Amino acid sequence: MELVERIRTKKDYLAVVGLGYVGLPMAVAFAEKVKTLGFDINEEKINVYQQGIDPTNEIGDEKIKSTAVEFTTDPARLKEAKVIIVAVPTPVNGDKTPNLAPVINASKLIGQNLSQGSIVIFESTVYPGVTEDVCIPILEKESGLVCGKDFKVGYSPERINPGDKVHRLENIRKVVAGMDEETVAAIAAVYEFIIHAGVYKAPSIKVAEAAKLAENAQRDINIAFMNELAMAFDRMRINTKDVIDAMNTKWNALGFYPGLVGGHCIGVDPYYFIYQAEMLGYHSQIIAAGRKINDNMGVFVTDNVIKKMIQADKDVKKSNIYIMGVTFKENCPDMRNSKAVDVCKYLSAYGIKVKVVDPYVDQAEFNKELDIELVDLKNVRNADCLVFLVAHQQFKDLRPEDLAGMFKQQELQAQHVVIDIKSIFEQKTIEEKGYCYWSL
Repeated sequence: MELVERIRTKKDYLAVVGLGYVGLPMAVAFAEKVKTLGFDINEEKINVYQQGIDPTNEIGDEKIKSTAVEFTTDPARLKEAKVIIVAVPTPVNGDKTPNLAPVINASKLIGQNLSQGSIVIFESTVYPGVTEDVCIPILEKESGLVCGKDFKVGYSPERINPGDKVHRLENIRKVVAGMDEETVAAIAAVYEFIIHAGVYKAPSIKVAEAAKLAENAQRDINIAFMNELAMAFDRMRINTKDVIDAMNTKWNALGFYPGLVGGHCIGVDPYYFIYQAEMLGYHSQIIAAGRKINDNMGVFVTDNVIKKMIQADKDVKKSNIYIMGVTFKENCPDMRNSKAVDVCKYLSAYGIKVKVVDPYVDQAEFNKELDIELVDLKNVRNADCLVFLVAHQQFKDLRPEDLAGMFKQQELQAQHVVIDIKSIFEQKTIEEKGYCYWSL
């Protein structure tokens, strides 16, 4: 495989297009082995990286400062690359249909700067058929080249788990697929430069595309099931965590917990499956039902915040409520599609002013999304209600006695409300201190 050898010996470049939570760690990892271009159309983002700053917190500032990645916003530089990996986002529209604009625009830009003999590998999550039926025709049109003759195409679904310091890029097995056996072999060899866990060769591009959707739909459904149990157990006055702890003593329990399902994967990818299935005449039942449950959990949580405030004899509109965590998951600055944001907006719709505490959230992204005060944890004072939505480590490090200094001192503890979505605290311990407590 001459192309792989030229990449390995640093005669040709490998390029990563799209430098977010997926593309940045990948570009940095490849740069330790081969000549790597890191391309993004966002000049502000590139400037930040060139200054040695990692706003994603995925690899850290030190690695950014020392990386050999050649960051650029110049698409003409892609002509120097013989392997181009596409890691742009694929969100959904307001009506929950796939928004393929980022991957379409990336395909156009790459096509306009595609060198003969190159391999283009798509990592963006799409429904089966997009790579071959949407992206390849664009690449051919823009480049004037013929796929299969002048360039090759493959697909490898991203599996990075933002905020996870255990399951990292290099130790998660990589699924790879290509338009022919030669392409699959080349793609596998390229990823093996950085993936220690090895690769799995899928039999076709469509299988690889579908595998990604299936992975996230499976998690979405399991969490939806736990959320449904939580809503039912709430009416039965049963602690859901107690039930799960008992259930998990069996060897084949799956270990899922209820919660707010957001982010750019689990909260989005099932809609790509639902859309494609509908286009082919199949109406999704289980996956669509799971999405409906998880999408509505913000409303359920908001209703219970208000209910518990009223039970604690609070004037809700005049109360001091702190939302503890607004990113879509713990220990991660990413707030895309965060259901914690939904809770903030729902409470605001009632005329309730809230403050947010989040030691991880990106300040610029927060300001774009919410017109709410962002407060340091050490400055939480005179609270009527603490709403823990995200299990950031700083929140998990809090002891029950640490909460006392955050509440209004002149009031009875029975008027202090603790909403604990992720069961950070033990219910019995919090209630023994006299607080009004609720969790999923």
